[in-house]
Amino acid sequence: MAQHAAHPTGSPHTAPTERREGWVTGGVTFAGVLMLCAGVLAVLQGIAAIAEDNVYARVGTYVYEINLTGWGWIHLVLGVLVAITGWGLLVGQSWARYTGIALAAISLILQFIFLPYQPVWSVVMMAIDVFIIWALSTWREEPAATR
Repeated sequence: MAQHAAHPTGSPHTAPTERREGWVTGGVTFAGVLMLCAGVLAVLQGIAAIAEDNVYARVGTYVYEINLTGWGWIHLVLGVLVAITGWGLLVGQSWARYTGIALAAISLILQFIFLPYQPVWSVVMMAIDVFIIWALSTWREEPAATR
């Protein structure tokens, strides 16, 4: 008779909550990959804005008016921080979780303010930021004794 490996809870089957946590952990890995990619893209977005080519449309009057060079530096710095935090998530650093939530929230607000310059890109980035916040805020770390 074949013996099944015993599950930590004593059951050979995975409980629904454990499957959900595994799915959320996969979401955190995906959030880390998204943060790494979004950070690199934000750096490129910042470089394009600093170079002041004709990549971005000129906005006439807008409530949150910042010149294009200012936006470039904001995106460049935020992109570097997001990419570093995404890497931290992928290698399992505990500081990266709360830092990732904070940076995604800041990015969400900044993408909303940047909306007139690149509307479609800003909406896509806002959706990615919401997913990152959700994935990182629903993730529960394993206690140190069970690792």
